[in-house]
Amino acid sequence: MTAKIESIDELPESRSRANRWAFAALVGGNLALSLTAMVVRFADTGPMAVGVWRLTLALPVLLILMRRETGGKLPSARALWIATGAGVFFGLDLAAWHIGILQTKVANATLFGNSASLLLVIWGIMLSRTLPRGWQALAILLAFAGSALLMGQSYEASSAYLVGDLLSLLAGALYTGYVLMMQRVRGEVGPWSALAISSAAGIPILLAAALAMNEAIVPHNWTPLIVLALMSQLVGQGLLIWALPRFSPLVIGLTLLVQPVVAAVAGWLIFHETLSAIEIFGGAMVAAALVLIRLPSRAARPI
Repeated sequence: MTAKIESIDELPESRSRANRWAFAALVGGNLALSLTAMVVRFADTGPMAVGVWRLTLALPVLLILMRRETGGKLPSARALWIATGAGVFFGLDLAAWHIGILQTKVANATLFGNSASLLLVIWGIMLSRTLPRGWQALAILLAFAGSALLMGQSYEASSAYLVGDLLSLLAGALYTGYVLMMQRVRGEVGPWSALAISSAAGIPILLAAALAMNEAIVPHNWTPLIVLALMSQLVGQGLLIWALPRFSPLVIGLTLLVQPVVAAVAGWLIFHETLSAIEIFGGAMVAAALVLIRLPSRAARPI
């Protein structure tokens, strides 16, 4: 879904001085997105309706930024179709994950919903046709081992959770498609244009799901939804989409693991959810992986 890259860790253009800021944006975007689940807890609409308002409230701002970015000129038909397809994937991702949360434990939904990290790493290896070595290999090992320690403590395998687990896994696969399509369209259009088009495409899907599930659509308290639109869609997705073309799927996949780490810390600080020593150690391993993935590594070995 994206052009072949020369290196397993960064695209050629990411070697520029400006892209030192790009990695900070990539991590910062994931930091903002990691607080999404916390804000959703305070919303008084249904989970699908939360997604509807997240995209709808952000859309006017995105359209203004898109106009400034393009001067009012529409992207090519090809770019429109790719960005629209990405929005469909994103809408289906949110729908599948939100339904999955209702059918399984939150820990299970978090674990399987973050399968996008693993899928993006696998895609990056396949795309570059090289196996990671040196610091890259160690970073991958630390990241996934740390995530397993962080989320595996609360995971529970049960036939009662099978539907929810499968829906969460589907959500992770759909989010992988969204990221790859947005990375591809970013080669042609700016971040605000790509995000505006994809957001508009995702709204009908989430609205249809909310109506089908007979959810409460109109909130009594708009504050959580406004915060969600600003923090998750404008800041979180904005930073993520801006940084996408500068990195390989492997790096993007590893940085997605920031989200469960920060979500766990936020749950501990705000909701007084307990964190064991093993979970804290797992979070530290993910943090170490983000440092290591930026270090120079030995030449990767062809597959």
